[in-house]
Amino acid sequence: MPPAPKSSTLASILRQRCPRCREGSIFRYSIFRGLPKMYESCAVCGLKFEREPGYFLGAMYISYGLALITIALIAVGLWAGTGWPITKAAIWAVGLFLPLAPTLTLLARVLWIYLDQSFDPQRN
Repeated sequence: MPPAPKSSTLASILRQRCPRCREGSIFRYSIFRGLPKMYESCAVCGLKFEREPGYFLGAMYISYGLALITIALIAVGLWAGTGWPITKAAIWAVGLFLPLAPTLTLLARVLWIYLDQSFDPQRN
């Protein structure tokens, strides 16, 4: 019986699956349900998710970029939809973004693990 094909990278990122095997979960439950704990390693292939102390520093940069893009999109949508001055729309956009911040932060961790695994694969 041939092995099952791996899911697409985008689908695996959104489902928070291991970047190596794309089967094991990175978090104990979905990031879209709250603030879950991360597993130390993949239950399927053994990939260690946090290689060293301070490993997720790069994820902070990804999170910052995602936050800027999200706030800008919300602000432009409010500005175009309401006719408010852009400053008022930007202030409201920051307020509307705040509930999304934890989810985007955890999504940035997943993206960082995928980026790191693509440039420097861990082979153990």
